[in-house]
Amino acid sequence: MSLTAALAYARHGVPVLPVHTPDLRGTCSCDRGVRCDRPGKHPRLRHGLTEASTDPRLIEMWWTRWPAANIGLRTGIVMDVADIDSAEGWHGLTHLLGGSLPAGPRVRTGGGWHLWFRPTGFGNRVHLLPGLDWRGVGGYVVAPPSRHARGGDYRWVRRPGDEPPGVPAALRALIEGPSPVDVVRTPIAHPGRYARAALTAEAERVAGAPVGSRNDTLNRAAFALGRLVGAGLLDPGDVLRELDRAARFAGLGRVEVRRTIRSGLTAGRRMPIDAVPGRTPLLRA
Repeated sequence: MSLTAALAYARHGVPVLPVHTPDLRGTCSCDRGVRCDRPGKHPRLRHGLTEASTDPRLIEMWWTRWPAANIGLRTGIVMDVADIDSAEGWHGLTHLLGGSLPAGPRVRTGGGWHLWFRPTGFGNRVHLLPGLDWRGVGGYVVAPPSRHARGGDYRWVRRPGDEPPGVPAALRALIEGPSPVDVVRTPIAHPGRYARAALTAEAERVAGAPVGSRNDTLNRAAFALGRLVGAGLLDPGDVLRELDRAARFAGLGRVEVRRTIRSGLTAGRRMPIDAVPGRTPLLRA
């Protein structure tokens, strides 16, 4: 059943990855077992999200090896997802949107809901409201018919149609937020010097990020520095080492750190800044 669903998602262009599975007691199938702090929610693949694929042969190989694997879906390509994990998040989002939620695809999770929207181009955001996170570029969600650690399965309340709805203006404004990626237009007089200073500043921002915003801060930093890598102003190895050191100092785990950095860098490199002297590129404020 999981293989059939995984192949169906892939046919619709959503990259798929196998995820660990909780047993009936909520114990994760990973090596940490009862000590796992994300039972049934983290990838089985060594390189995690970066290996997500729509290749049916690869997907069949994965589910032949792990027939009970939960299904992870990469966000930011076909859909972004509002991840609601409490009644407080549900009511907060409903209030933000004027009393009702868009009639788009909706999944019931173990303790909340996933609402699908058209991709915004933004990365992950945590704590948009109490009980509400955003999964976009560089993120993934667990999808039906996966098992939840609290018991029961992820299930569709409203299945996808032709296309998810657009993000309402009030929610989009919240996602954009007062963000460190706010931009200014100004020429770069010394691009190389600017890039090194940006690397130092972003690493310091990640190292000092408070609990609850660490992964989001890392994702934004990797994206911003990826734009400089794409422009040829920074070496990707230098960025990876500096952000890895900063994120580990902040308390993030090795696998999560590498996955977030690589996905953020990849997205940023696709949107390199224009560092030609005399032009007015978009810079990180």
